[in-house]
Amino acid sequence: MSSDLLKSAVAHWGARFVANGVVLTDFEEVTKSLNSYDDWCRAWSARAAHHEQLGREALARGHNLTAGECLQRAGVYYHFGSFLFAHDPQQMKAAHRKQIECRQLALPHLSPPGERVEIPYEGKKLAGILRKPPGVAKPPVVVMAVGLDSTKEETDAYEMPFLARGMATLVFEGPGQGEAQYDFAIRGDYEVPVTAVLDYVETRSDLDTKRIGMWGVSLGGYYAPRAAAFEKRIKACIALGGPFNMGAAFDSLPDLTRETFRIRSHCKTREEAHRNANTLSLEGVAQNITCPIFIVNGRQDRVIPAADAERLAREVKGPVTLMMIEDGNHIANNRAYRWRSQSADWMKEQLG
Repeated sequence: MSSDLLKSAVAHWGARFVANGVVLTDFEEVTKSLNSYDDWCRAWSARAAHHEQLGREALARGHNLTAGECLQRAGVYYHFGSFLFAHDPQQMKAAHRKQIECRQLALPHLSPPGERVEIPYEGKKLAGILRKPPGVAKPPVVVMAVGLDSTKEETDAYEMPFLARGMATLVFEGPGQGEAQYDFAIRGDYEVPVTAVLDYVETRSDLDTKRIGMWGVSLGGYYAPRAAAFEKRIKACIALGGPFNMGAAFDSLPDLTRETFRIRSHCKTREEAHRNANTLSLEGVAQNITCPIFIVNGRQDRVIPAADAERLAREVKGPVTLMMIEDGNHIANNRAYRWRSQSADWMKEQLG
């Protein structure tokens, strides 16, 4: 792959990597060491292995807090090695296995700790991570939908603002995402897997199942409002940088994103993938969203047009908060301080 692709990747992803747990020096050193995007997964996996080793050494010494921090970081690095490397399945799957392993090792030692959950879905399972705030007997829960290239191993930074405000978080991977990408293709009617997740939530006596919020990032910023249009158990929704109609945005997506969408749609051709993208639409659906919704994007988003967030805000029927970050990139990751805490405050108010 060309050096132009590498330059584009570095320019586009830097803010996201750092905002979600990558040390700035590591980002600079790893990306400067690359000559081609073909080396991306290998280089990030090597740096991840360094943090994994630090975590395992801390575990051996009984320094569990340090172990949790290092292993969590290692999982994020392995994730960012694999997240848009679907063109090389062998490398991608190896890094994906390692990210799952590292965050699983980290979960008991995080503050608050996490629990791996497996949610019945179409004869198989969807994987998720549940974390609960300390000192709250039956907290409300925020169900979290990841994007096309994000996984439950990336979401610690997203989870923490909700946990700090007394809400539990349940991040899960649906069709075409994370562990589910191998068994299930991307689907537009994402309310179907969300219904399975909410059914699982209702089996938990340690959660307040009458106070459920929904959150989604990037393509999850489509999935969350799509689910809220059909699932009235969702009392409030946060949509971050999602498309209104994925088919309309398809041709303008970055090449890596479009190819990853094809692979995770289980499609053989770009044309077939485009047809699947057309099913990811809020056309005729957005007006069925009646719960309060908080919508965020950056005006400078080069992936999803900022106008999609504005259209969603116009068409929903419930109360709307639209936060458009004028100098923000995709999901305004470069200005995360402008919306992460604020959206968590909003969700706390909605869930009481």
